[in-house]
Amino acid sequence: MSQTHQVDVLIIGAGASGLFCAIEASKRGRKVCVIDHANKAGKKILMSGGGRCNFTNYTVDADNYISHNPHFCKSALKRFNQWDFLALVQRYQIPFHERLHGQLFCDHSAKDILHMLLAECQRYAVSISLQCSVLAVTADDGGGFRVQTGLGVWHCQSLVIATGGLSIPKMGATPLGYQIAEQLGIKVWPTRAGLVPLTLQPADKDIFATLSGIAVPCEVSVQNSRFKENLLFTHRGLSGPVILQISSYWQAGEALLINCLPDLPLLNLLKQQRGQGSKLKLKTWLAEYLPKRLLQALLPEQLLELALVDCSDKQFQLVVNHIQAWQIKPNGSEGYRTAEVTVGGVDCDALSSKTLESKKHPGLYFIGEVVDVTGWLGGYNFQWAWSSGWCAGQYV
Repeated sequence: MSQTHQVDVLIIGAGASGLFCAIEASKRGRKVCVIDHANKAGKKILMSGGGRCNFTNYTVDADNYISHNPHFCKSALKRFNQWDFLALVQRYQIPFHERLHGQLFCDHSAKDILHMLLAECQRYAVSISLQCSVLAVTADDGGGFRVQTGLGVWHCQSLVIATGGLSIPKMGATPLGYQIAEQLGIKVWPTRAGLVPLTLQPADKDIFATLSGIAVPCEVSVQNSRFKENLLFTHRGLSGPVILQISSYWQAGEALLINCLPDLPLLNLLKQQRGQGSKLKLKTWLAEYLPKRLLQALLPEQLLELALVDCSDKQFQLVVNHIQAWQIKPNGSEGYRTAEVTVGGVDCDALSSKTLESKKHPGLYFIGEVVDVTGWLGGYNFQWAWSSGWCAGQYV
């Protein structure tokens, strides 16, 4: 006979948002249990940021997020912000440092953040049941929910879905949260891999695979979105921070516009060199700014062999077009296997921006990555996890 459990709040998902929501709900005296099918809590926290956990950012704004409802995240981010989370980190005396663009990382290990969350859970008597697979979720007629699992049946007044997205399936990612939403008649926007390396078409791959390991500061744009940071060539395609950022906006079939010298008035400098009668070969002069192998991949050899003084305006324009307006159409992305986040998810319009509660099902909440709110690279997705978890924790 299966065991029956009665709690005030049941949270499905022992990741960043789920644990944070559990802590906040327990502070209010609610009896809280977190369940997860994994064998450890916070697995993705441990692997994030190269094991250092980019836990938030000094600058957080709604513009750092992608959603079909761009205003939805504003309330949560305002009510529990990066400084609020930072105060908790400092209370636990976790040493951290700032990297580029306000990104905050642990000095030692992502374990510091997970240990802090688990210590808070213990402090407020949060129950955590691991290796607990959800088999069925039903809404009780008299209010509340019934959740059938491999470890018995849970009855709860409030049910929080903090199951995350589809990224990195080897870490246990599943579509459970989306399935629960759809089963209960809540719209889910189509999902795709975000913050993910892009692969190249076979012909382009033959040209650029030889550049594997080369990184160049670039500006990459698609439609109205643009980012400027390092682009890394890999044996499969394009990666690096600038590609991960643009990947969340890129749609299959679109071409990327890449500027390999975003801060240089290239055309003016070329003409200036010609005007001074420079007999330097084009490839020699350009090699001051870009790796030779990249130049050979982008420009015809006969053009690179020309002396600057012998180049025409048309040839200079060709150089500029290939280096500062290089267009390339990716073949696809590496998919959820290497993606850091999932774009899309539970429709924000179906939820309260203040409480994260379903408008259709009182007592049902969706938080974290399962919601259609996707942050940029740089600690923004963790901040959304903390903020959305905190907000729901005040009401569950």
